[in-house]
Amino acid sequence: MNLINLETPYGLRDATYQAVGKEPGLIKLVDHFYDAMERLPQAEKIRAMHRQDLTPSRQKLVAFLSGWMGGPVLYAERYGHINIPQAHAHILIDEADRDAWLGCMLVALKELDYPADFIEYLMQQLFRPAERIRQVSQAAHLA
Repeated sequence: MNLINLETPYGLRDATYQAVGKEPGLIKLVDHFYDAMERLPQAEKIRAMHRQDLTPSRQKLVAFLSGWMGGPVLYAERYGHINIPQAHAHILIDEADRDAWLGCMLVALKELDYPADFIEYLMQQLFRPAERIRQVSQAAHLA
């Protein structure tokens, strides 16, 4: 007999937000992400793209990811509407930068011991906006 999985798959409603651990889980994830950015040699260039004090970046990433993962739309509530690719267009971002950003996220997810299927899902989903940011950045700097 086949049992139907009644759990909501990642990406539907707030399943991703729930899987990450809601806002407390997001805060931990973002802290580990930026901590990885601070220490990984391959992230040196993207770390230099940020201000010395990462506190505002940490807060904004938590707020953005909350809504992006189907949770409360904290970014819009706190900072207003944002077009993520356009917001990064002033920075020249190449494939290595994109991959370094994604690498920091992968390190953070693994450090927090999320299930492998969640890590795989989230990394696939994060590749899309990361690649779009790279494309918009490249186009802006070719113009």
